[in-house]
Amino acid sequence: MDERAGGSRGATTGDEQHALRLGRDIAERFLDLAVAVAGLIAKLPKDTGGRHVASQLFRSATSSGANYEEARGAESREDFVHKIGVAAKEVREAAFWLRLIQRSGWIAADLADTLDKTQKLAAILGASVRTARGGRSSSSP
Repeated sequence: MDERAGGSRGATTGDEQHALRLGRDIAERFLDLAVAVAGLIAKLPKDTGGRHVASQLFRSATSSGANYEEARGAESREDFVHKIGVAAKEVREAAFWLRLIQRSGWIAADLADTLDKTQKLAAILGASVRTARGGRSSSSP
């Protein structure tokens, strides 16, 4: 069954089904990241710096997944590229905050796995943008 528009557009091709499954997999990976970050921020110090980093990390980690979901429902290629680009920026920001926490030693937990998954998501989204643009790089800042 076609997942677009409740199945009203007919059957999907094998390539489209693969893309839909891949999209669901990536969406699940974003959801897993958000859950991991939610657990992580509870361990951060409750001082001004810890609260700031917790807020920024939670916002960027959850926003990246939400923007990815919006991209999956994009109305045009340009809309898709824009939303995937926003999601990519947000997940790269989340990676920055994770590296800061790791380097600061604020928590004892090993963040290598979460950071690796975050960086892989950023790479996937970057590749998606390049593919959707047909290999062209953006001329905008």
